[in-house]
Amino acid sequence: MAKTDVTLTDADRAILRHIQRDGRMTNQALAEATSMSASACWRRVQALEDSGVITGYRAEVDPVRAGLRFGALVAVTLSRATPGADQRFAEIAAARPEILQCFATAGRADYALRVACEDVSHFNTFLAEVLRVEPAIASAETSVVLDVLKDDSALPL
Repeated sequence: MAKTDVTLTDADRAILRHIQRDGRMTNQALAEATSMSASACWRRVQALEDSGVITGYRAEVDPVRAGLRFGALVAVTLSRATPGADQRFAEIAAARPEILQCFATAGRADYALRVACEDVSHFNTFLAEVLRVEPAIASAETSVVLDVLKDDSALPL
């Protein structure tokens, strides 16, 4: 069954803005922040979860403090001569913990990856053992992340 868009009310948007900033906010605090009763707020949050608008709750982890001091963006172009290249690459991306995000893109590259490793040596090993040996991958162009100026995945609701 295909997912359909959900029409969000102003109250739904207010709930989403608050829980994107603080996913550990209690229902009572969320209700107060959105000027709702606790029961109405809870029902709306449940409806947002049930409809798939809210897909989960996660902790934000500082990669440097977690030992991942090297970040890179990698533009990957697939070999059109390799049958099943897209499927093979999707399997690689899903299986590799170094790949934090993988976006199918339009333009020069087929995919854009956000990669995190302990250091440049580990990244070089990842390149050598994964990207450079896979026949489905024609090229991988790396841009090293020097600094993160903005890292906010919250939606502008």
